[in-house]
Amino acid sequence: MHVAESAGVHEGPLRPEPPPGLAVAARPGLAGDLVRLIRPLHSIKALLLIPIALIDASPWTFAVVGRVAWAALAFVLASAAVYVGNDIADRHRDRRHPVKRRRPVAAGRVPVWGACLYCAVLLALLAVVTGMGTGPYWPVAAYLVLNVAYIRVLKHIPLVDVGAVALGFVLRVVQGYLATGERVAGWLLITAFSVSLLLLIGKRRQELLGVGAAHRPALAGYSLELANALLQITSVLALVAGLIYLRTEAPFGPDHGQTAMMLSVPFALFALFRYLQIQLAGRGGTDPVRVLLRDRVTVGICGLWAAVLGATLALVHYPVLAHAILP
Repeated sequence: MHVAESAGVHEGPLRPEPPPGLAVAARPGLAGDLVRLIRPLHSIKALLLIPIALIDASPWTFAVVGRVAWAALAFVLASAAVYVGNDIADRHRDRRHPVKRRRPVAAGRVPVWGACLYCAVLLALLAVVTGMGTGPYWPVAAYLVLNVAYIRVLKHIPLVDVGAVALGFVLRVVQGYLATGERVAGWLLITAFSVSLLLLIGKRRQELLGVGAAHRPALAGYSLELANALLQITSVLALVAGLIYLRTEAPFGPDHGQTAMMLSVPFALFALFRYLQIQLAGRGGTDPVRVLLRDRVTVGICGLWAAVLGATLALVHYPVLAHAILP
């Protein structure tokens, strides 16, 4: 997602800098460093969130799908530029982190001037993409402004830091709706915001257990008790908002929205239970993207949930198919 997300996992206490010779021996190469700078794994945030708007698009056309894909490309470039800018701004603090110290700028493998040039190239490509695209791209611009404020100020303010990052996820969803031209589903935005908060609070909790406030000053405003309470609150909000969306605004119609909601309850509950189990009873790690993608149980339950909702949507929109399958 985002500037607040790290590419590492839970580690032990802070360690001193390795000998210079060791860092040189482990150097992966400039091309690999440039790829690492833009966090390619985190592109999945745009590739998953922006196309959510296609659920409400009817009918799907090549033009609509193309606009959504173009919007996803714009956000991938925007987030890549933000990651590079964040690494430049945080290079001194990253050098005191057991995992982030290996990032290309913090480790000195990519010079600051080179990272600045790289960021400028990414922003130039973003300008080209948004200039060639159709429709408004104000969520991309808002995302960049938000992240400049985040890097400079907001990331150091407890609670505000996670809210700012979660807002970046919401902007991705809004951009998808602007690409399709459909009306924005309010409850879906609340769901995206609350799920993002849930993941980010879990990340903060793991950071408290790991490196503490030495690397992230905002952690001084958190505690394990507060993080646990916030996890409970955001879990309830995410569950309720998501079910209300399925019941009222999802494209199942007034007659089948309740069916979709009821079918989703066991999947949604189990997915939340699993995430809380990972965070509270396991070793969650500080990167929510890696945590969720590597957990086979979570991937499996979400895949089954998507299949059930997809089949329900198909039966709703194609009554002939429903009559052929159902007695």
